[in-house]
Amino acid sequence: MVQLDVNVDFVRSVRGGLKLGRIVLAFMAFVSFAAVRGHEAFVTLGIMEFVITTLFFLLYLLGLQKKMHCFFWPLADVFNSLVAALFLIIVGLCATLIKTNTGTLVGGVFCLLSFVLCIADAVILFKMITFNKETRRNAPQK
Repeated sequence: MVQLDVNVDFVRSVRGGLKLGRIVLAFMAFVSFAAVRGHEAFVTLGIMEFVITTLFFLLYLLGLQKKMHCFFWPLADVFNSLVAALFLIIVGLCATLIKTNTGTLVGGVFCLLSFVLCIADAVILFKMITFNKETRRNAPQK
């Protein structure tokens, strides 16, 4: 039986807060688009963003990234955030520009806010990745 260690500090961290914000905004965008029977692509993006971000949140919350060594999880998370940001800006702009009804407009605004959180999450995480940088030497070489 595998014992999972819950990382409560992750929830209190900046990255944990960004992930929670992304989850809430994706769910709100999904509800806004689904309530007015918006375009299927808009609804699908809300569901996908909610599910994938929730899975990454659980991965870090339960410490599974330390147990599953098949991927370099921080880089996969950066890639996910950047791809999600691309889709969110496209859907957010389309939904706010066409604004067929109030629900579509509100869902588009939630997508644009989620775009900002995706970019912030990717930037913060990318700064934490080291990629095995060389260490500096104390003495100059001759």
